[in-house]
Amino acid sequence: MTGQPTGAGTPLLAAEDLHRSFGPTRALAGASLRVSAGEVLAVMGSSGSGKSTLLHCLAGITRPDSGRVLFQGRDLAALSDGERSELRRSAFGFVFQFGQLVPELTCLENVALPLRLGRLARREAERRATEWLERLEVADVAGKRPGEVSGGQGQRVAVARALVTRPQVIFADEPTGALDSLNGERVMRLFTAAARESGAAVLLVTHETRVAAYSDREVVVRDGRTRDLEPAA
Repeated sequence: MTGQPTGAGTPLLAAEDLHRSFGPTRALAGASLRVSAGEVLAVMGSSGSGKSTLLHCLAGITRPDSGRVLFQGRDLAALSDGERSELRRSAFGFVFQFGQLVPELTCLENVALPLRLGRLARREAERRATEWLERLEVADVAGKRPGEVSGGQGQRVAVARALVTRPQVIFADEPTGALDSLNGERVMRLFTAAARESGAAVLLVTHETRVAAYSDREVVVRDGRTRDLEPAA
């Protein structure tokens, strides 16, 4: 198996036979997968397996040495740098292990930031941001800065920021890696529920089975290659 769901139609996002090396180190060696609209896909693997490189290629951050990444049938390599940047700003959302919130801004301003960068008026941007903070159960920290909130609260703010533009794909790289198990479970429960409600596909990179359990399907990356993880009989 190569990370492609049986019987699936045209995928929203696909990787086809990706190869990527960094100097003498080979990160990807023929990785392939497909993500359908609205699907939550867990990409699992040990440290150094190539899963984060795969995510970066799929998001148009890293160019593969060979192979193709297709979004809605369009080859990302055929897009200009400006077009890829616009794609990451509007169609893609990102959640990182440590949130990467802007420390000088309030939590509300952090969530509204992608909308403001898209030239939406401040009042409307903050109204939408408030709605997402409420959905992620962190409306009470709207006026606080990231350094004034807990790790779990900060990560839910980061999820709200990823969802506020209503992206088609959310890339989540170890989104609970810096949290304890209780906060991690709460983040994943709220994150996946909100993503499914919005219709976004989620590409969830993790090495934790308890996090992958929130997905619809699991793909394993090992030695730069992908395979579907078959459910136990």
